[in-house]
Amino acid sequence: MSDMHALVPALTSLDFVGASSAVCDAVLRLRGDTLHAALGGAAAGLLNSPRGRFVPGAGVAAPFGPGPVLRQVVAGVSEQFGIYEVAGRCSYTVDDARQLEGLAHLTASLMQVHSLAQRSTHAYAQMEAQLAHQSQILDQIHESVLTMDQMGYITSWNRGAEELFGYTGLEAIGRNILFLYADEDEDMPDAFAEQGGRMMEVKRRKKSGEVFWASLSLSPLRDLAERPIGLIAYLTDITERKQAEEQLHHLAYYDELTGLPNRTLFARLVDQALMVAQRNETSGCVMFMDINRFKRINDTLGRRIGDELLRQVAKRVRDTLRDEDVVARLSGDEFAVGLFDIRQHFEATTVAQKLQLALDAPFLIGGHDLRVGASIGISVFPQDGSDAETLLGLADIAMERAKQAAANPDRSVAFYSQDMNQGMQERMRIESGLRQALGNGELILYYQPKFEIGSDRIVGAEALVRWVHPTRGVVPPSEFIPLAETTGLIVQVGEWVLEQACAQAAIWQRAGVPPFRLAVNVSAREFTASLPERVADTLARYQLDPSWLELEITESTLMHDFERVTGIMDHINKLGVALSLDDFGTGYSSLSYLKRFPIDTLKIDRSFTTGIPVDGSDCAIAGTIISMARQLGLRVIAEGVETVEQLDFLREAGCDEVQGYLYSKPLPAFDFERCLRENWLLVA
Repeated sequence: MSDMHALVPALTSLDFVGASSAVCDAVLRLRGDTLHAALGGAAAGLLNSPRGRFVPGAGVAAPFGPGPVLRQVVAGVSEQFGIYEVAGRCSYTVDDARQLEGLAHLTASLMQVHSLAQRSTHAYAQMEAQLAHQSQILDQIHESVLTMDQMGYITSWNRGAEELFGYTGLEAIGRNILFLYADEDEDMPDAFAEQGGRMMEVKRRKKSGEVFWASLSLSPLRDLAERPIGLIAYLTDITERKQAEEQLHHLAYYDELTGLPNRTLFARLVDQALMVAQRNETSGCVMFMDINRFKRINDTLGRRIGDELLRQVAKRVRDTLRDEDVVARLSGDEFAVGLFDIRQHFEATTVAQKLQLALDAPFLIGGHDLRVGASIGISVFPQDGSDAETLLGLADIAMERAKQAAANPDRSVAFYSQDMNQGMQERMRIESGLRQALGNGELILYYQPKFEIGSDRIVGAEALVRWVHPTRGVVPPSEFIPLAETTGLIVQVGEWVLEQACAQAAIWQRAGVPPFRLAVNVSAREFTASLPERVADTLARYQLDPSWLELEITESTLMHDFERVTGIMDHINKLGVALSLDDFGTGYSSLSYLKRFPIDTLKIDRSFTTGIPVDGSDCAIAGTIISMARQLGLRVIAEGVETVEQLDFLREAGCDEVQGYLYSKPLPAFDFERCLRENWLLVA
């Protein structure tokens, strides 16, 4: 009989726990014949038998000696590990069989687990060897390769990544991929983080802080069950290629001397802007600028001086325009400007004048005091053309007309359309006259009273500016106020109105007239952080009680930067000056904020009172405004009231005050004061 089947002397009698412990210890520590002998000894000890053995495999070994033999198969779910055999006693009971069966079950479970552990250990060792092999391959690849989990945390980092970024694997693994992003990319979602499998060019940052361009490709990383567990990233430094591309792009689309876009890029940018303007149904303009006296300077002083002059002209032009405006150098001393997102085509005239004004100051170059100007032609989208080249050609024609027709070429501006030219000339004449009017005392204030409905007592007045032209007479506000708005002159006009209104109120205050609210209109351009201080200074200078002053603002003022506007209003309220909302109902978004603004009064726009009581829509709008104002605790005044029928409707609707020709037209200060003393009842 072989050693494997040798008889094993019986151990000291063991209980089941002791036998189980002996089996566990044997399976964990022993192998081969030694294991089999130990298992046989444990079985003999459990059943207090002289002989016991463990026969591996599925067969039955040679006879086990005389007398009865108790056998039990040791088998798992799909594998038989062997057979327990005990002998040497006169007989074995059913209980003995059950104990041996239990020991066999335990032994099978232990041997099955041990077998699985061995196979797993072997597979793990093979996997480790394979990973080490793959790691060696990755480290030999020049390309940067890294992996990350689904949250973007780096899980592996090859030698190529170390060389590219400057971080070792210890420094990079475990950190989120975002730490490699350049600052401008930190808030931008990475398209690959969602889908992968595509390529793109990105900016990344090295450990040294250097930002570089990289070609990035991401592929899904999957587990053995093909479930996505992360991404594999491949990066290659393409900085040199990108720089070469950018240099070629700059040479192709930018003027080398001034750095401005050239004609090709200008046409592309303008065509793109025209597509947006067409969708939004807005206007656009193209301006063609010719620099006067440049050729003479270039021929006389040489190209070096001429080139520097063009560079400085380009800088002044660029600095004068908005960021969204397009400017280009076409050739020689010719420049082009594209204006978009403009409300009226004549706004281009204001920009043209600013450009000409920017060139007024001399250019000091090489010890020379050089002066140039510009003749400007303007074409308008969509009236004159629908593409950049057409508009540019027509603007060039308009520029030539401007040069020929103007006494001063440095101030010559012309539209391609004759109708637009006439309108522009009239506009420029009014603008020039308005600038002179501010300094020549041609502006005066008229005052239109406000009356309380029911008592017919005067409760306030609105200060309205009038322009008394020396030759044209009184210029209607509808002609010069919109112009003042678009040119920015409205700020100077507004400052003058506030000054004059407070001066007049101070005269009435000293004369003993009971205080009433004198309303001054404030444009959106004036409604800045400096307004409260300017109001306070004016009140102090005239020693005017704040109860005399009311500022009327339009809804458009409330539509931008809620916190800033509210802060300005609060400062004005602290001065004791009242605030009213002018032209109410013509705005867009102030209703949701109305309850949060510190306003005392709403003024119903005259466009709604005109149709009362005939027009049902006007009646409904006016009635709704009045009802809403009463619920918010605000007073309501209606302007433009001209008939008794309008007054009756407003009285029934609950309106507080009215203003209009039914009571009085706007009057000069002397006539207003006379009516105040003789004809009107003033609320004391």
